[in-house]
Amino acid sequence: MPVKIYIPCDTTALAMGADEVANIVEFQSREAGLSVDIIRNGSRGLFYLEPLVEVETARGRIAFGPVEAEDVPGLIQSLVAHGDFSEGKAFAGKHPLYLGLTEEIPYLAKQQRLTFARAGIIDPLSLEDYQAHGGFEGLNQALALTGSNGPQGIVDEVKTSGLRGRGGAAFPTGIKWQTVLDTPAEQKYIVCNADEGDSGTFADRLLMEADPFTLIEGMVIAGLAVGANQGYIYLRSEYPQADKILNQAIKTAYAQGYLGENIQDSGQHFDLEVRLGAGAYICGEETSLLESLEGKRGLVRAKPPLPAIEGLFGLPTIVNNVISLASIPVILAKGGEYYRDYGMGRSRGTLPVQLAGNIKQGGLVELAFGATLHNLVFEFGGGTFSGKPAKAIQVGGPLGAYLPEEQWHTPLDYEAFAANNAVLGHGGVVVFDTSVDMAKQARFAMEFCKIESCGKCTPCRIGAVRGVEVIDKIIGDDHREQNLELLTDLCDTMELGSLCAMGGMTPYPVRSVMEHFPDDLIKAVPGKAQQEQEL
Repeated sequence: MPVKIYIPCDTTALAMGADEVANIVEFQSREAGLSVDIIRNGSRGLFYLEPLVEVETARGRIAFGPVEAEDVPGLIQSLVAHGDFSEGKAFAGKHPLYLGLTEEIPYLAKQQRLTFARAGIIDPLSLEDYQAHGGFEGLNQALALTGSNGPQGIVDEVKTSGLRGRGGAAFPTGIKWQTVLDTPAEQKYIVCNADEGDSGTFADRLLMEADPFTLIEGMVIAGLAVGANQGYIYLRSEYPQADKILNQAIKTAYAQGYLGENIQDSGQHFDLEVRLGAGAYICGEETSLLESLEGKRGLVRAKPPLPAIEGLFGLPTIVNNVISLASIPVILAKGGEYYRDYGMGRSRGTLPVQLAGNIKQGGLVELAFGATLHNLVFEFGGGTFSGKPAKAIQVGGPLGAYLPEEQWHTPLDYEAFAANNAVLGHGGVVVFDTSVDMAKQARFAMEFCKIESCGKCTPCRIGAVRGVEVIDKIIGDDHREQNLELLTDLCDTMELGSLCAMGGMTPYPVRSVMEHFPDDLIKAVPGKAQQEQEL
């Protein structure tokens, strides 16, 4: 029997040299007379260990990582030397990269994976592998509900689950679906927002590259729930590996009767295709996304009407994030109450948190709502990569607030974060150590808005430009007090007057710096002589 060796093929692993590692493993195994079956799985999300190489044993998979090209010969020699290595623990102390059983790595073992339960375990393009690990059980339940209670039964399960949008707005998914279901139309659409653009976020990409059939299954179920027979995945162009994997998975799903006409002999019909975006952050906003999907410039639409009533091509449309739709299969397979039992308050289920920035152990952590930033950054993340004390943590992308140490014990809960004038957003967590200049971070927020604004509304288009200028004056000690007051007024105008969250949320990081890190914002720029001396 060949030895099964798993080497990830997702973007992060590839960036760290996974392809080269896989090629050398194949060559070295052949040279050593070791029969191997190399499986290119998705990443488990332990990015600090990539490339993570796993070897199948009788006790389960054992892990080695991070494995570089030069480590492969020694790894293969160890495998050959052990012969029948049914006891994975035999490697302990005999190979420096040995990590034990993969499932027992603390970073992974302490998680509560529902949406990402299959990530890193299966071959992402093997439909048989997907089915063997519970794939399409949710769709089977959805088809049964449709046959007995009509589409309302599916929507009721989603409502029961308490699932809220995982893309940032946190709007109850079941209510959005109910609106689309109740809106009469001959044609309806399901649109997946895969334009993941927030800093420090990669959960959507990881899911699409590690378990694409989950997203496909979720979108088919959404179609059954509201009577839509056409779906689109709006994918950011910066994700070529996800594009490749998704399209291959969609082709397989068509061939096996999970897409197209008469899905699994049910008489139901659903078509799905991938459309690429063009690198505009604003197209992560749902109405701008719809404009782009229609072939227009990505400008934000005024609401109402809501996309659920007049969306793509003016017809009722569900627009959900990747993680929202990928959470649907487990909800249908195990029931809305099962999913609702995770979490706290109005934040039900699990949240995939992405640890990035100045972090020792970056990666994806899926936990029920209620954990704290402190727990995530220091228990899972291991603190800062630099070893310096952490100073600020930004949650929710470039429009999220910078949280000071006294707020790191706030539970990950939509309402708890809102009480601190912060947002959970898409779950991106970016860590900064004490070397950060928070004045520059405040300036960056305004500059980011200036660059990425669609330009449709004045508060966002002009406000961000003025914001950069005002912050520069504050840093340069140019009428500092007057400009601090002006910056406060400008933030109020942008928040209350902008057409969408692009301009409306840009004040969040700026205000958090003004409130929690005022010393950074008001310190004077070194004089010219001092600057020259430093150079």
